[in-house]
Amino acid sequence: MNDPGIASVERQLREQLQLADKPVGHPAETSLLSPEQRREISIISASTASRAQVNAFRNLRTRLLAIAGGQSITTVVAPVSKGSGGSFIARNLAAAMAFEEGRNALLVDCDLLEPSQHTTMRINTDNGGLTDYLDSPAVEVEDILYETGIARFRLIPAGTAPRPDNEYFTRFKMRLLIDSLSYRYPDRYLFLDSPPVLGAPDARLLSHLADVVVLVAGYGRDTPEAIAEAAANFDPAKFAGVVFNEGV
Repeated sequence: MNDPGIASVERQLREQLQLADKPVGHPAETSLLSPEQRREISIISASTASRAQVNAFRNLRTRLLAIAGGQSITTVVAPVSKGSGGSFIARNLAAAMAFEEGRNALLVDCDLLEPSQHTTMRINTDNGGLTDYLDSPAVEVEDILYETGIARFRLIPAGTAPRPDNEYFTRFKMRLLIDSLSYRYPDRYLFLDSPPVLGAPDARLLSHLADVVVLVAGYGRDTPEAIAEAAANFDPAKFAGVVFNEGV
């Protein structure tokens, strides 16, 4: 039997997300970063990095597009351990997607305890972020979408300090947010920057909200045993492979 209380909550959340009629996250950028500014925030592009580095992210993009099959998808970028460089890979994979004309990328910083994307990208997050949205009905989706200075690339930062008693990634509101952001537009690709896999369940919980998982291992840092242990946390049908990151 359906619970009318739950149905009411679901209806209110859907109304808040405005699934039916209001576009989210496609406004024109007010200003774009110069090549030097991109370099300062560690964005890999043809004007800031070597051909090999650029092609590495283009190849990752091609792999994800092949998996997507013309549909928008949600990808969890999960580092094996702290220091593996997952945030760097997530940021540049999202940027690589946005660099291709006609595609939009949205990066969500889900490392709630040690968020880094907004500071690395030098974004003022006065309106809050993910945890603020999940904790407060007064915060709307539009409030937490930030320009990055790269065309067609938006960021949802982690938000203010999370409450330790909250299971953010198992909430219905989190599921509804991801679904709405992922499926409203066929040209939008959503990337979830996950906390480290080993030592906490958050990466595994996020994978339940996603279509694809990319595991990031620190080259020469994460052992084969640690990589295998981390990979075992995910559904093999969603597992796209391991990216080895060196020195970031």
